[in-house]
Amino acid sequence: MGATRGGPGEAAGEDPCRTRAVLGIVGDKWSLLVVRHLSEGPRRFTELKRAVDGISQRMLTVTLRGLERDGILTRTVRNVMPPHVSYELTPMGRTLREATAPLLEWSIAHVGHIDDARAAYDARPDTPATPGG
Repeated sequence: MGATRGGPGEAAGEDPCRTRAVLGIVGDKWSLLVVRHLSEGPRRFTELKRAVDGISQRMLTVTLRGLERDGILTRTVRNVMPPHVSYELTPMGRTLREATAPLLEWSIAHVGHIDDARAAYDARPDTPATPGG
């Protein structure tokens, strides 16, 4: 049912749990990279695999299925031999690309600075153990 919660800082009809779920889906490290590469037009699986550095075949499959399920992309199969499968952003997927483009561009522009900052931080004698390490 579409009950309105109306708590402080909440828009009418907004469910913070659902919003977090959506952000978790589209904000994982692989989804935004796949969306970025699909903004250039339809791509085949192997093209995406080559373009998204470090992604495994299984993770790309899982990511593509999730994005298709969420309406971010469409999967088209052409019945030729061998079958031709391509992926393309939906209109909603294109709006996701537009919304996340500045974040991706910022990431690309600053990855070297972040690497330098991490190295300097890790070299300090008073640095606590890194998360997961």
